[in-house]
Amino acid sequence: MSQESSPSDHMGGQDSLLLLKNLQSLWTKKEMNKLKEETRRGFAALEDPLAGLLDMLESSSDWQGKGHSLGCYITNELQLWIKEHPVGQQSGLRLKKLQARVFRILAQSQVNLLDPLLNIYQLHAADRTSLLGHVSHMYHKGKYKEAAILSIKLKLQLDLDVEKMCTPLLLQEKINLVETYVAEYPDLQCKLLKTLDMWCEPGFNTADVSRQYPGLRPDKLNHRMLSKLVFKLLEQYNLDPALCPNVINQRHLGSLKYLFYKRFVEKSMTQENWADHVENTVGETRWLQEQLIRLLISHCDLNTAARWALRYNLPEQTLPRGVADELQKLHIQERVEDAGSRLDDCAEDRKEGYYQLPIPRENIHFLQTREEMLRWMEKVLQPGQVVGIDMEWRPSFGLVGKPRVSVLQIAVEERVFLLDMLQLLKPDEMEQLARFVQALFSDPSIIKLGYGMSGDLNSLASTCSAFKDMDKQVQGTVDLLTIDKQLQKRCSGRKKSGLSVDVLSQEKSCGDRAFRQPERGLSLLVQHVLGKPLDKTEQLSNWEKRPLREEQILYAASDAYCLLEVYKKLCEDPSGFGLCSDLTESLVRKPNPKPRAKKPLNQQEMPTTSKQLAKVIGPEAVSAPPPVSPKEFSVVCDNMLQGLGRHLRCLGVDVRMLENDESHRKAAEIARKEGRVILTSGLPYQTLQSQVGEGRCFSVDCSEKAKEQALQVLKHFNVKVSVADVFSRCQLCNCDKYLKISKEQMRRLMQRGGLLTDEDAAGCLSKSEEKQETNPASDTSEPCSPPPIYSPACQWLQESDLTVETLTLASGATLQLAAVPPGVLGNADLSCFYCCTQCGKVFWEGSHLGRVLAQFKEALCTAGGSQSFYELS
Repeated sequence: MSQESSPSDHMGGQDSLLLLKNLQSLWTKKEMNKLKEETRRGFAALEDPLAGLLDMLESSSDWQGKGHSLGCYITNELQLWIKEHPVGQQSGLRLKKLQARVFRILAQSQVNLLDPLLNIYQLHAADRTSLLGHVSHMYHKGKYKEAAILSIKLKLQLDLDVEKMCTPLLLQEKINLVETYVAEYPDLQCKLLKTLDMWCEPGFNTADVSRQYPGLRPDKLNHRMLSKLVFKLLEQYNLDPALCPNVINQRHLGSLKYLFYKRFVEKSMTQENWADHVENTVGETRWLQEQLIRLLISHCDLNTAARWALRYNLPEQTLPRGVADELQKLHIQERVEDAGSRLDDCAEDRKEGYYQLPIPRENIHFLQTREEMLRWMEKVLQPGQVVGIDMEWRPSFGLVGKPRVSVLQIAVEERVFLLDMLQLLKPDEMEQLARFVQALFSDPSIIKLGYGMSGDLNSLASTCSAFKDMDKQVQGTVDLLTIDKQLQKRCSGRKKSGLSVDVLSQEKSCGDRAFRQPERGLSLLVQHVLGKPLDKTEQLSNWEKRPLREEQILYAASDAYCLLEVYKKLCEDPSGFGLCSDLTESLVRKPNPKPRAKKPLNQQEMPTTSKQLAKVIGPEAVSAPPPVSPKEFSVVCDNMLQGLGRHLRCLGVDVRMLENDESHRKAAEIARKEGRVILTSGLPYQTLQSQVGEGRCFSVDCSEKAKEQALQVLKHFNVKVSVADVFSRCQLCNCDKYLKISKEQMRRLMQRGGLLTDEDAAGCLSKSEEKQETNPASDTSEPCSPPPIYSPACQWLQESDLTVETLTLASGATLQLAAVPPGVLGNADLSCFYCCTQCGKVFWEGSHLGRVLAQFKEALCTAGGSQSFYELS
């Protein structure tokens, strides 16, 4: 009590402490009905319930830990009680004193106390200067997360430095909290993005920023992580990319390098196509123009580099010496030729090695107006026919925004229609286009062929709101990607059994292909079925540039028409490709009046039941892999899936996680070296699966939450989790070896390390004894099932395991005692602590164990052990 307290304050404090003691007894016995009655009766008896609550919180420490506590329960009950029994208006001075006490509690509590205390003590109406002072106090104590949350709740963000508040949160990987902090304030969003972009400036050392926050991980603030965050925020808040010139330029430079790879390594782009993309990527940015010259020197010759320098009118003093000399040789009056024209010397007509469109050029119609579209609509919408559908859009090369369909291709027998979406999506044309497309996709009598049709439909939906729910209306479609996967799976099964397979052979039947990358996707399927692959050199064209080049028109038409020919060939001779005779009936998507309860399957799972799968690809059994325990299952998680990695590690799986600055290729290296399964998502899956053994790369659904992803992985690999596996690994470093530390030994170590005063130790001991007195072992008044017990197999900490003077383990790791709240030592239910032998992290049993068991009870129920989750909890 302070010296200014009145006698009545002392009396009220004693009443509050007496009430607290009664409530602790009921809480320990789990007599919740009696607890509720006694809590409300106690509030009514107190002269000042608001002060009484603070007396109780200041006299207890259970609310300082994570999870539900008596302090949280009492606080929430008071909030409800006040709504039913409004207390008298507090005087200004009295309320200020109470608020000051509240802030001292908030500085030590978890966030679950924040909302009720804010409401009870009217902190939103407190003096703003005082509120900012308390936020600053919490920040300087190193409670960065708590300070940010408090400022969000009190809407103080505009009065605080956004860079100062968000930087430590980024170092702690609290990305979601950063997004929430700026969510309602466009000005703060812009300031944050400008700061992040400044940190991405070439030559900027992020370590200088990290050094201002000792104790936090400096490696979390790297250019790759910052770049990903910038693009996420730009899209999320729909902000102008011009706010972040450094990040945008770096992404453009990555696009340039990719274009050089496609042109000069893969040789899969035409010169005209390549030059068009280079010009659009570089634009008027001088820095990118200079980077282009350096790339040209590496991949071409000095003369070509000089011609591009002349095109952009770059000053000679900024050019490398060889390029500047070459530039002087060029005549200024000379018409600037297309840069790199010399590079086509090795080009030859290889069209004969590719699939050739079997219809005349005049049967390809480029439709740009409503009248042109209406003229051919009846031809397309004839019931009973088969239609091939494809879409093209300008490649974004990783920049902000979703792809917008530029050309929609529709192929029928002997004709192809290319719909110019840039023209037909104009306001006066859009309504008719939407009706036409919806009529086509919703008609079950018309078989629509596609390859990866779900991706095309998503792009169509993001192009125009009129197509938003198109995927729900689609009927009568056949996705040839499904057939492709079935063929590859059948091929794989035969290879395992030693049978010869010709269906998916990669023979070089198309002339000399030594310079060409292996075919994949639709091109590979066309080669398997029709004998020649597709020519994909125009795939990455600028499909928004008008007029389209002749090569683009022929490419777009071929992409759609080849679907008709592949489907026809498969239907004519299904057994020759290992398919059954009722191929069409098995694969055509039919009307489904009831929405499916299950979520979309992962991309490497077959979109049919096992019965349908056997019907299509043959009677071979599709068996699940043999069950394995988490200890026998080891994975490496891509840096996009760190949440999934933490969940799996929590369940005992051996998990390595890539850092934010590590490339996807690192996952393949680790998987090959250590025999791990790669967990990834999206585009990296296509690259990584070819670098490891079959079945050693799995793509999770990135739209799911981490928990659902973890359940998906466990089910796919048949991992059987038992209760003993939960928290059997260190959540920080993945080590599975712990040492036990008794509570008394932990108390002595913390005192030696200066983390626990003699007074604190005595207080913890008295609270522990007090709880034991109020919870005798013989009390069986209200029987309940015992909570799950955390008891990993490990040895007790011995003197030889620890250098007491430095608190260093035999492995060289320092025992991380600073993370142990002193109040935990007063918990009578706690028998011991555990420390990781590799990193020194200290753990103890708390409510988190029960939450994890409840969260993953579905997986634990299938463990097949002697006890199920329900028996143990």
